[in-house]
Amino acid sequence: MTKRIAIGSWAYTIGPYADHPIPFDVVCDKLKALGFDGLELGAFPPHPNPGNPAGPDADWPGAMPEKSQRLELAAQMRERGLGFSGVAANLWGEKLINTDDQGKYIFEFQRNSDFARDLGILTVRVDCVQPPTIHREVDYKTAFDRVVHTWRTCCDIAADNGQLVTWEFEPGFAFNKPSDIVKVYDAVDKPNFGLLYDTCHGQMVGVNGARQEGAKEVFPTQTDFLRSLSGRINHVHLIDSDNTCHKAADGTDETSAHPPFGAGVLDFDAIVPELIKASRLPDDWWAIDLCFYPDAWAVTEVCKKRIDTLNKKFG
Repeated sequence: MTKRIAIGSWAYTIGPYADHPIPFDVVCDKLKALGFDGLELGAFPPHPNPGNPAGPDADWPGAMPEKSQRLELAAQMRERGLGFSGVAANLWGEKLINTDDQGKYIFEFQRNSDFARDLGILTVRVDCVQPPTIHREVDYKTAFDRVVHTWRTCCDIAADNGQLVTWEFEPGFAFNKPSDIVKVYDAVDKPNFGLLYDTCHGQMVGVNGARQEGAKEVFPTQTDFLRSLSGRINHVHLIDSDNTCHKAADGTDETSAHPPFGAGVLDFDAIVPELIKASRLPDDWWAIDLCFYPDAWAVTEVCKKRIDTLNKKFG
């Protein structure tokens, strides 16, 4: 059975597009024209989102604090013939690791989970929020316990809304070593919790050891890394990697670059079959991620054609 194909809407709103984001309706129209089945929603301005975390929502672009607004959007998406593969919750303004009180993070997760529920979205993405350098400030056990206990609570919230939680590990956030990833997953130990495997992050975390604190942990290839994660992956992003990180404003490495298919080094004919074997996907979605790529809008079509080829071959 072939996969439904989506793309992360954040590619058109953050990074190079922050000053000139592509309007949500324009994104949807283009994706429909290119034959996409849906999109993965970055739930932050100016695209649809649950509202200003600090309140009020009056001047918060894309805010949909009311259930009626969300149901209307869901109906509009159905009319377009587009679905949602998941949602990236807007949690980056919260603290997770360097505070004793994760209440604000949990409250914001609840708002995003409820927002997703009203839109019929079944998968909520999370990450560790804070960079790997936080390990220099907070001891490992304390940091680990804060992440695990918080995400266990988030999983319960999501379960009440009939949702999964998927953790996107990456170089730019804490717990980015292969052994950390397995330990956190195993400690959360909730049936609706899993790993979001992005093939670009997989390369940078599992093969290059980018931004790992202390001694690097790496595998010879992504296929070896994938085998170590077997049974833990519940969501997939596909995109290439050129073995580099996107650069922050000060020129330092931030997180994985996401070059389009063909602009990197990944052997998808080797990676995709192993990724399928290692996954326990609850649905039939694959999502493209062009986060931070400067010409994401222009290369969307070529990426769709490439993933269609992979879908026909492996989907």
